[in-house]
Order: sequence, then C-alpha cells, then structure tokens
Amino acid sequence: MASLPSFLTPLPNRPNKGAYLNAVYHHPAPLGPAHCIYWPPKKPDVPPETVVIFIPGNPGLLDFYTPFLNALYEKDATENLAIIAQTHIDHTPGVYKDTNPHSRHSLTSQVHSAIEAFDATVAEFRTSKVVVIGHSVGAWITLQVLKERPNLISGIFLLFPTIAHIADTPNAKKLSNFFKPVPRRFIARFSHVGRHMPVWLLHRIVGMEWPISQVKVIRELTKSPSSIRATLRMGHEEMLQIREPDVALLHEHRDRLWFYFAEHDDWVGKQKEYIINKLKPEAGSLRITYGDPKIPHAFSLNYGEEVAQQCHQWLLQMNLTTTR
Repeated sequence: MASLPSFLTPLPNRPNKGAYLNAVYHHPAPLGPAHCIYWPPKKPDVPPETVVIFIPGNPGLLDFYTPFLNALYEKDATENLAIIAQTHIDHTPGVYKDTNPHSRHSLTSQVHSAIEAFDATVAEFRTSKVVVIGHSVGAWITLQVLKERPNLISGIFLLFPTIAHIADTPNAKKLSNFFKPVPRRFIARFSHVGRHMPVWLLHRIVGMEWPISQVKVIRELTKSPSSIRATLRMGHEEMLQIREPDVALLHEHRDRLWFYFAEHDDWVGKQKEYIINKLKPEAGSLRITYGDPKIPHAFSLNYGEEVAQQCHQWLLQMNLTTTR
C-alpha cells in the first residue's frame, strides 16, 4: 500500500477513495491542521519526477476537486507523477474543532499555510520538479508562493485566476456584504438550517446542474459553523487585499506561467482584459488558454476532465510527463 509523505498523517475519519489518500498537515501554531489529499506515484518505491501542488479556491473544499485531480493523475503515463492538494486552514468540516481561533481564517494565514506546505513538499521530494496549480483565489495564493520561493518552482498554472481587483467583479459586488463581520456571524449561527435540509431540496436550491456528490459537499459544510466563518472571513479579506496585480512578478516569471480563463466569469469580470493588457502578450512567451464557453468559474462541478486535459497538455509542454 502506498505511504504518505513524512509531513502528512492519515485522516481516519475520511475514507480513502481510489488512488488518493486523505491526510492532515499539522502546521505549527498558530495555524494548526489542514486537510490534504495525496496521490502517490503509480510506480512504487521510486521518487516522483514531478510533484503537483494544488491550491483550491474559496471555499477550499478538496472534495469539490477530486474529479479534476483524479483525471489529471490518470492522464499521466510516466507513473512518476505525485499530486498533493491542501485546503485552506479551517475550511474542511469534520477535521477541526469549532474552537479554532479566528486568526487562522485570514488570507495572510492561508498564504503562510501554502508556503509551509510548499516548503515541506520540496524538502520531502528534493529531486522532483514542482508545479503549483491554483484555482480562483488559489491562483493569487500561488503567486505569493512564487514570490517567496521563485527558484524552486518549475511551473505555475493559474485556473480562472482572481488576481486583480476582486472587489470590482460582478459577483463580488453582489455578494461582498455577506462576507462582512456581522452577516457572516449570522450565516454561521443559522447554518443548522441547512444541515437538516434534505439533499434533494438543497440540490434544487444550489442548482440542478450540480452533481449530487457535490451537493453533499455543500451539505457537509453547513454542519460546521467554524468552517463557514473561515470561508466568509477569508472572502472578506480577499475583497480588501487583492487589488492591483503584481505586474513585475508576472513579467519576471512569465516563462513559467500558464493562464486558463473562462469566456464568461463573474468572479473575474473585466479584470481578465486588464490583466492581459498589463502583461503585454505581444511581448511573447505568454501562455493563455480561453476555455470552452460552457465551462464556468466553478469548473470542478462538471468539467474537471476538460480542465485536467488542458493541465496535462501544459505538463507535456514542460516535458514533465508523457501522453497516454
């Protein structure tokens, strides 16, 4: 049976499914534990040639992303690819106690968490190339990791990236008030309403296009007021902190960046054109993919396979894997 990296410990209350292993990374205080999922290399007893680190959006519920990450893992034919996905601190219901300090919920804390996980991965897999994939605000966090560890990353894949002026996007303008201190306390306090809601009714509320498996992920979130507070506080800080993009950073490392934009994305809005114009694509070496019009910002609900195929192609371009 495949073993976990030394910095991860098993998570007994979450069963392993298929190729991946549920685990916990115990960050030093004050950050505390974070839920992780690990896909070991298919070739046993051999260090991976490439390790992919995945940083999710908000809410950082890894169960949303397992179809996408499974698909990416299965497309590898080298048998030397490993994948580590880490959620944000306090986002996973059933892993943490409701007494966690609110200081862990800040966006800055989540950046520190990602950097610590990255450092642990590099220390564990010293001979492996490391690629970091970030979705939504996870793309912004990924860029903070790049800023702090620029010489240790082989590639950065930014999926539906919210890396500029998020407060000015259509969805933020509609929803930002829910992230503020008083509303988020009420939302967390009354989350017990959702925990008693039948799955079929919740399915109708969130949208019939959602797979039942993903509806159940939301159902689990409603059972954890602390996780709801964590996701909402992080969202509030995103509105305050994610402003002008770090154009100097993007230019300096443009040869290691891959962008995936939706045709229509209300969490990115006009910032897509703003970012692209700032990067001056005519200067060359800028890799941008525009997704199929039907693929939304929340791609992992129904289009994990399609986005995994694109990420696999990017890995091929980097000569880090072979096709199947």
